[in-house]
Amino acid sequence: MSLIADKWTIKWTIAEYHKMISAGILENRRVELLKGEIVEMAPEGEPHAYFSSEAGEYLIRLLGDRATIRSAKPIALPDNSEPEPDIAIVQRLGREYLEHHPYPENIFWLIEYSDSTLAKDLETKTKIYAEAGIPEYWVVHLKTDI
Repeated sequence: MSLIADKWTIKWTIAEYHKMISAGILENRRVELLKGEIVEMAPEGEPHAYFSSEAGEYLIRLLGDRATIRSAKPIALPDNSEPEPDIAIVQRLGREYLEHHPYPENIFWLIEYSDSTLAKDLETKTKIYAEAGIPEYWVVHLKTDI
């Protein structure tokens, strides 16, 4: 007898995901919520950390007070998705972000640095971001043979 995978898949809401975080269930786990599924994030290697940090610092200097640069922080999207892009360029809403992560209408541009997660970044996340109406999404492929 075979089981249909979708029948046994549990989908989580953003509210349920936040309750798990608050309860410490996901403590010390690098995860993000994509279309209701809790997905582990790959460890961040040195090139990934270097390039995302350098780009974040450059964008902060370049954009000044015209936008906020959020590095590896969650964004709140429809369809129960709360991904953590490497860099999110968002509206400057100050303390409003104490109440919620940036929504699609607050987001100008997202950047992912990718090596081992290229398929997820180009397939899954591209669709999620497009469905949410994110105006600009870049994937920077980090070649391992530099």
